[in-house]
Formats: sequence, C-alpha cells, structure tokens
Amino acid sequence: MGASLTRAAQWTTSSSGPGKLEITAINESSLREILHFVEQFSSQHPQEAEHVFKEPLKWTTALVASDFTADYDISGSAVQSREKDGEGRPLLQLSPPTIYVHSFSQLSKLVDLANDKKLMEVQACLIENRDPVIKILGPRFATFLEREDATEPHLEDKDREEAKDSEIKVKLFLLLRNLDNQLLSDLLKENSQQVGLDAAAVKNEVELLKSLCSREEKRLLKSVRYTSEDEISDGCHAPLWRQKFGEICYLVIEPCDTETLHITCSTAGVFLNGGINQEGVDNAYERTSDMYKDLVTLLKSKSPHFAESINKQDFAVQEEIPSTQKSQHVEWVDTDEQVKPQTSFEHQQKTVPETLSETLPETLSETLPETPTQQHLPNKPGRKKKFEPCLRWKDLGLISPSDVTEDKKPRKGSEKEKSGEISKETQRPRSKSKASFSASSSPVFLSSQKIKTPAGAMPVEVVSESSSDDEEDEEELERLSESNIVLSSEYWQIQKLVKYLKGGNQLATVLTLCAMRDFNLDQDTCQLAIRDVGGLEVLINLVDTEELKCKIGSLKILKKISQNSQIHRAIVNLSGLQTLVKMLDSSVKDLKALAAETIANVAKFRKARRAVRQYGGIKKLVKLLDCVPNSATLNAEKEKDIEVARCGALALWSCSKSTKNKAAIRKAGGIPLLGRLLKSPHENMLVPVVGTLQECASEKSYRIAIQTEGMIQDLVKNLCVDNDELQMHCASAIFKCAEDKKTRDLVRQYEGLQPLVSLLSKADNKQLLAATTGAIWKCSISMENVTKFKEYKAVEILVGLLKGQPEVVLVNVVGALGECAQMPENKATIRTCGGIEPLVNLLTRTNRALLVNVTKAVGACATEKENMVIIDKLDGVRLLWSLLKKPNADVQASAAWAICPCIDNAKDVGEMVRSFVGGLELIVNLLKSTNNKVLASVCAAIAKIAKDKENLAVISDHGVVPLLAQLTNTTDDRLRRHLAEAIGHCCKWGSNRVSFGETGAVAPLVSYLRSEDSLIHQATAQALFQLSMDPINCNTMHEHGVVETLDAITAQVKGL
Repeated sequence: MGASLTRAAQWTTSSSGPGKLEITAINESSLREILHFVEQFSSQHPQEAEHVFKEPLKWTTALVASDFTADYDISGSAVQSREKDGEGRPLLQLSPPTIYVHSFSQLSKLVDLANDKKLMEVQACLIENRDPVIKILGPRFATFLEREDATEPHLEDKDREEAKDSEIKVKLFLLLRNLDNQLLSDLLKENSQQVGLDAAAVKNEVELLKSLCSREEKRLLKSVRYTSEDEISDGCHAPLWRQKFGEICYLVIEPCDTETLHITCSTAGVFLNGGINQEGVDNAYERTSDMYKDLVTLLKSKSPHFAESINKQDFAVQEEIPSTQKSQHVEWVDTDEQVKPQTSFEHQQKTVPETLSETLPETLSETLPETPTQQHLPNKPGRKKKFEPCLRWKDLGLISPSDVTEDKKPRKGSEKEKSGEISKETQRPRSKSKASFSASSSPVFLSSQKIKTPAGAMPVEVVSESSSDDEEDEEELERLSESNIVLSSEYWQIQKLVKYLKGGNQLATVLTLCAMRDFNLDQDTCQLAIRDVGGLEVLINLVDTEELKCKIGSLKILKKISQNSQIHRAIVNLSGLQTLVKMLDSSVKDLKALAAETIANVAKFRKARRAVRQYGGIKKLVKLLDCVPNSATLNAEKEKDIEVARCGALALWSCSKSTKNKAAIRKAGGIPLLGRLLKSPHENMLVPVVGTLQECASEKSYRIAIQTEGMIQDLVKNLCVDNDELQMHCASAIFKCAEDKKTRDLVRQYEGLQPLVSLLSKADNKQLLAATTGAIWKCSISMENVTKFKEYKAVEILVGLLKGQPEVVLVNVVGALGECAQMPENKATIRTCGGIEPLVNLLTRTNRALLVNVTKAVGACATEKENMVIIDKLDGVRLLWSLLKKPNADVQASAAWAICPCIDNAKDVGEMVRSFVGGLELIVNLLKSTNNKVLASVCAAIAKIAKDKENLAVISDHGVVPLLAQLTNTTDDRLRRHLAEAIGHCCKWGSNRVSFGETGAVAPLVSYLRSEDSLIHQATAQALFQLSMDPINCNTMHEHGVVETLDAITAQVKGL
C-alpha cells in the first residue's frame, strides 16, 4: 500500500494529471490481496480496526443509498454511520458520489456491502488516495514505511502520554508494513516469471514487419515507421525520461484495413498510445489498449486483414521472426581495435603545422584518395566483426607502422586506459543536436551506411490530400543498412578537414571547403562524418560570417549533405534554419539561391516547415518568385534571377505540405507569382512550380485561384511536355481541381482529355499512372467528358489496367469506369473487353476507397441484363451483400445502391435473395444506422426486395415496419424519397399498413408533399395510396391537410 503502489503497481503515465491504476494481471492480483486484508481486518484485529484515521479516505464510489443496511442512517441519497469518533463525526459518510471513511472497521463493512463491486471500490480508493498510509497514520509513519530498513518508529515523549493510542498506531504500522512487503514479494515473484522484451527483439520484429510492407498486392501492412529514427541508447528510440518506464520505442503502423495505429514498445510488452508526436494530443504516452506480448499479436487483434493473411502459408511470420541470438548486427569492436584508427588520427593531429595557410594545399593533395577502398575482416563463427583500415592508409600516411605492429600483439590494461582517453577526446560532445545521441554517430560505429527506402513501406499516393501541421510527417524515415557497415578512409579524412576548418584562417577555410567539395558528399559516410565531428555547427557559423567565399562554400556543402534525413534534422536542432532564412534577404543572388535550395532539402518534416514559417521564411521565399521567366533573351543576370526563383519554388514546394504554410503562401501573394512562373519555358522551373500548385490544390481557395487565374490552360499545355515528373504533377493538380464542374469543362475546352488518355501508355511509371488515372476519374464526372473519352478509346485502356496495378491506381481506374459506365454504350464496352470479371474480383479487397468505387462500377454495369448474367455467375451479388457487414458507412451505402439494379435485373431474384443466409435480417438491421446515406440506400434496396411477396413476409417478421416508421421525421430529401418508396411497397403484406398508422408514420408522410422535389411527390403519393386502404389512416391524412396539398400539386401539374 506504500512502496508497492509507487514502485511495483502499473499506473498510466499521464502528462496532464495523475495516472490511473490499470486493470492488469499484476494489479488485479495486488487488489485482491488488499481486498482480502481489509475484509479480514475487523475480525483478526478488532482493536486496530477501531482506530480513527488521521484523515478520512475519500473517493468517488459506485455505491448508492440502497446498498446500505439498516445499521446506517439514510436520508434521501445521503448515508451516515451510527458509529462516531470522539468529536461526534460519523466514521462513514456518503454524499453521492463521494464517500468518506475514517476507520478499518467501516472499510471492512463497506467492502462487505459492495458485493460484486468490491474490487472496483478498492481500485477507486487507491486511485484517489495514492498515499493511503499518510491519511491513516500521518506523514511521519508513512516515511518509516517507505524506508527499506524500517523496524519500528520511535515515539516522542509527547506521543507516549497517549500510550494506548500510540501502541495501536505502532501495531497498525507493522500490519501495513507486512502487507506492503507481501505485495512487493508477490509482484517480484510474478515479474520474474514473465519474459520481457528488449530493444534487439523489438528491432528484429520491426524489420520483419517492414518487409511485409513491400509485397505489393499481397502486402500485410501499408507502412511501418518509428516516430523518431534517432537511437538514444542501447538501441532504444524512446527519450531517456521515458526509458525509466521501460519504454523502448514508438511506432506508427498503417494497416491495410483499419485506421493508423500508434504503438509503444516496452519491456513489459506492446500497447497502443494516445498518438505521440501529434499536435493537439493530450496524454500522448498514456496506454489506450490492453498489453500484448509482441507486435504481431497486437496487429492480429486490431487488423482482420493482417490476422487472416498472417495465418496463410506464404506469410508464416511466427517462424520467420528471428531471435535476439540469431539476429545479425554490428557489435562494438574490442578496445584494441578502437586504438588503431584513433591513434593514427591523433598521430596526424600532432603533425599539423602551426601556419595552416602555408602547407594546407600540399597536405590536402596528399590525403585526398584516388578511389574509395573499404575492407573488413570476414565474420567467422564465434568471433566479433572486426573493422580494419584499408591497406592504402599506410601509403597515405593515415596509419603508422607501429600501429600495424601493435595490432598483432595483445593489449595491456594501461593501453586500454589510453584508448579510453583517446576515444573520449575524439568523441567530443556535440551541441544540442538530437542526432548526436544516436549510437550510429560514433566514429567507431559509423561507416558507409546506405539509406534505404523499402518499396512497400510507405507507398507514394500522388492523389492523396496533402498533409497538415496536425498530421504525421509524410516523409519516409530511412533505415540504415547494417549488412555493409565498414570504415572508410573518406570518413577520417573529412573529419581531419573539419579540424582544419575549425582552426584555420580565412585562406585555409576557403581551401578546406574546396577540398571537402572534392569528396562525394552524396555518400552517407561523408555526410555523417561532417556531423559527427561537429562540422555542421562550423558550416552554419560560416554562413553567418562576412566573407562571401566562405558563405558560398559552406552553403554548397550544406545543400549537398542536407539531403540526408539525419543531417537535415540536426540542422533544425542547431537552429540552422534561422541562419538560412536570414540569407534570403542577401543582395547576392547566388547566396539566396543556395539558401533556398538548402531550405528545400531541410523542410522535409513538420518541425522544419513550422520553423521556416515562424522565422518569416514564407514571405521571403515568395518574394524570390518575382521574376520574368519567359523573356526572349536571357543574359547572365536574368539567368540568376530564374535560378533564384526556381530555388524559391523548390523551398515553397517542401513547405507547402503544411496547411498553415499553404495559407501563409496565399497571404504573401504567392498564387499570382506561381501562375506567372507556370508560363515559363524552362522545365526545371516548371517542376517545382507545378509541384507546389498541386500540393496546395488540396485547399479550396487554391483550386478556385487556379481556375480563375487561367492556370488550367498552362497545366494542360504542360501535359504534352516530355517530362514524366512534370506530367505527373500537372495530372495531379488537375485531379484535385477537377472536383469543380467548371474546371472539368476548362480541361475539355483546352483539349486536355486526349493528352491524359495518351499518358495511360506509360504504365511502368506508377506515380504518373496514379496521377493520370485520378485526373481521368474526376474529369469523367461530366458526361460531356465521358463522350470524349469514348472517342479516345479510354474505356478499353482503363479495363486493361484492372489487373496487376497497385491499389492507388486501381482506386482511380475503377472510379473512372464507374463514371463512364453511366453511358449505356460504355457498359457494353466494359463487358466485351472482359472488364466485368476483374471488377467483381475487386469486391474482395479491403481498401475502403477501392470498395466504394468498385461497388459503384459494378452497380452501374448491372443495369444491363447481359452484364447482370455475368455478375450473377461470378457470385457478385453475394459479394456485394457481404460488404453490408463492413463497418464503414460509405462502403455500406455504396454496396446497397449497387444491390438495387442487381435485384431489378437478376433472374428469379426472390429465390436469389433468400439464398443469402441472414441477408434479409442484415439489411433490415441497417435501418438502425445513424448515417443518412446508408439509410437512403438501404430504403431503396428494401423497396426492391419488397416487390417479392415471400421476401416481404420475411423482412416484416424482422421488424421492418417500426424501423421504417421511426425514420419518417427526417428532413433529408433523398432519404424521404426512398423511405416513401419502401413504405409503399411494404404496405402490401398483412397488416403492415395498419402498423404504419399505429407507429405514427402517416402524418409525417403528408408533409413530404410540400417538398419541391417531384420525385418525392411521386413516391409519397404511392405510399399514401397504399396507406389509405386503412380507414384510420385516411382520417389521419385528412386531419393533416392531405386533400388541399394534393389539389395544389394536381393544379401545378395541369398548369405544366
């Protein structure tokens, strides 16, 4: 009850308030033992049970006055015990919902009265009384209880004056201490039997799950990523202040069929958290689910698609998960292995001359490598991996002969101490960069690491909405390869150059920057070598100097290395963005261009984009766009202006992934400037400009501006430019803007439909294909465009894309076919091209957007009887009916609409519908939905089903009449129309029309006649006709003015 609650019990870790005692196996065991202690206390220790607490225990109880017996004074909802303390206060008092208890005797009686709520009351008491001993005995006794060496508290003289009371307190203290020790002992025993997770096991499982993202159509997950790629210590990604809770890392996993999961991996297991790194989320670290033993178990419980696929033979994951012992990883080399490179490096440092400017060029020319060579010893069984400097180091003067000789001899303790000093000196502490905590940042551990992006980890969805500041970072976090980690000569040479950079004069600094640029700065080894020795701080500081050459040289290096995710995060943590934004005001155009391009590389994640906006960078970047791009003749100055504008557009492109930045660009006047640059003849200018526009087109204000500023014509024109990236961004912009009818008409007017169809031939470029099919889908919403697509044979090409394409393409292809199928000729074309079967097969997928589109396409095709024969043969109607079980309202509604034409055109439809076990009950139960789209579609389907007498009898037995009657007070016109149709058809069985009258459905139906929609009038008139066959219903209609309303409608129709 003291140390056991604070040290061993499992509490939620809330940042905004006190945590809660979780219901776990460990906690439940402790609660039951405390409950047993309280229940037996009065009988075993009657004298101590009567002791009055120092302060009452109070908590929010679930008990009410009726739960108490006659032994208590009950007044309304308040309850008092008849037993009182020395001052006349009741020892138990209930003032709902709070209860106050002053002694163990009352606690024992209370838990006895609670019956099946006993455990709940104990839990509530402990949650609201985190230190119960302080309230029972006072703070002095509680202090003794927490001490591990506590025997018995010493009583002061003034306590001994009340000897009896003091003796009871001591006995009570000893009883509580024994309970505390017993709880800790039991918890320790239980914990020792549990096998916890460690960082290596979690990492292996994460790598395995990432591999399951890259199986294209058979993938189990969309993406798996860490919230932070930085490893703090021992392979843990959690910050140090969270590691004390046993937390290892935090993951964001996107399943194929459910919403994104935010997961915490800890030594005790894995569980869902509140959404770490998401803005506006309180208690992000708090556990929101049960604890699971591993990630696979959690995913199986949350994702039906994952659980179903994981059990198949081709995904035998449980057998694939490598153990910690089998996992291949790079271990730290022995101390004697660390000495070799470090000693040689220190040896070179001692030979650096005092006047760098005199000998630096010669020194640099001697140390520059001809070709990078890397060697490492093979990893033999039973030995660690060793990393050897390459043989050319000796020739280059980077390793002394004594080092090679010493390598063959065993090291002694004194040499190990020396090595420790060298390592400590070389690995000097870096500034506030988070990246400096990474295990991979050590010079001994790092080498030519490759940053890989798994193909299936996070698929690029060109047609998706752009992200906002409140969303997760869209950037794919790269994984460092561990299979080829070796030391390279370039790593040490660059670190040596950074040393020169720190200590040299102006000439030495410029020469060093030139020498650094001669290295391949695109390689990870070279990039991270600069970071590890503190080079980023130096380069950022050089940008802020007065020397122009130093500024330009530093920016050119920063532009190169900032493409690395670890580097650009480190730049942000070093406040480098503030310096870069400041450079945008420079009068030197080269500096502005380099700074803008570096910002474009750095602003790949949310924190960086926010920093650019906060430092006033958006306005400055928009200002860079102000140039005349389409001049007939270009001199050197105009070319620089165009380069500055291009780099500014690149930076805005990166920043535009934030909703707030989009608004800032618009307020800064960026839209007309982007529209002017859109007319540029330079492709390298057009790509970032169109990229920015298509990113911003997710906002309605931008879509209107693109339409009104005449940019649609330029977008259509650039569709014909032979540049895949430019064509992709133009198509994506059209896709987002074509939600508006006027935009669709403009695309047709500027002859943009044929270029879109011609781009379908580039099926190998999936990103371009996704953007193109998305644009065709949205343009095909207008029937005038569908007519044009028919001329260009678009439907035939789209049918050919129904197989072997990623889901992002399939969603758009099926959406386009669904719109094109509204034209009767295209329904036959889809059938003759063999499109019905692949469409029906797609009904088994789990992607929600795909299911909505494919049900619409199948429903459109089913309106033709020949197509319906094929759909029925392929069991398509059963598949549509099964989609009604999906939890997504859009899928349910779309499936119900598709079922309607299937019922109209199927042979022996009554028998077909009844053959679906539980199908009729399922569709009737959907009338309990709260979504008007679902209700309208289900009512339409019920109106079709009720045409068969036997089916009408079945749905009547399932209670369709009262469910329909409950909906009659709706104000949704679409629902009103189909609801009236369903009521009209359901009246034709038994006493249903009488039941409709009894349930109050008649009067609301009369009000439907006052709608402006003639289709509602027609459906309502048919329903009222059926209801009027019951005399009571006739009276109800007459009372609510049905005659006058019908007369008015009749007169209006005659007038037409």
